[in-house]
Amino acid sequence: MAGRRSVSRLAISWLERVAVLALAPLIVGSTGLTSNADARLLAIHNRERATLGIPPLRWDPELAAGARQWADRLATTGTFQHAAENIAQPEGENLWAGTRGAFAIEAMIDAWLREGRYFKPGIFPNNSSTGRVADVDHYTQIMWRDTRAVGCAIARGAREDVLVCRYSQAGNYIGEKPF
Repeated sequence: MAGRRSVSRLAISWLERVAVLALAPLIVGSTGLTSNADARLLAIHNRERATLGIPPLRWDPELAAGARQWADRLATTGTFQHAAENIAQPEGENLWAGTRGAFAIEAMIDAWLREGRYFKPGIFPNNSSTGRVADVDHYTQIMWRDTRAVGCAIARGAREDVLVCRYSQAGNYIGEKPF
């Protein structure tokens, strides 16, 4: 009899865990995948920068407004490309897109932060252990030592959510050390 109770408790414990995991998306959804977006985006950036002792970024409403316009355009048109007007402006830009409503802000940014596993110290663009700068360039933009401000926006398209973050000063300058 005692053996059955412990198995039953294990079964209930397992079922409780499965129930919590199954409900997690609904719980997150009820608080909003993008609620407090500005504060969460800034906190994620600054938490990562703090790990290397890089000064925190400040939120810039003008960068956020530019990011909003571009994110809306990408979401509306279903295209995915960097804004050409950023060439004339000293702004960096990170882009992300994923299945509509499926990703929390933390998961969106994590896609860029995971690039840190391929980062190697040195002069940009020779900072990727894979030999491909595209494997680290979002990460290096977030961590760039001279970048002081960020502004981001999330837009919802028919099929995808789009995140655009703009940075001032831009990073990823050839011939410079990221941090």
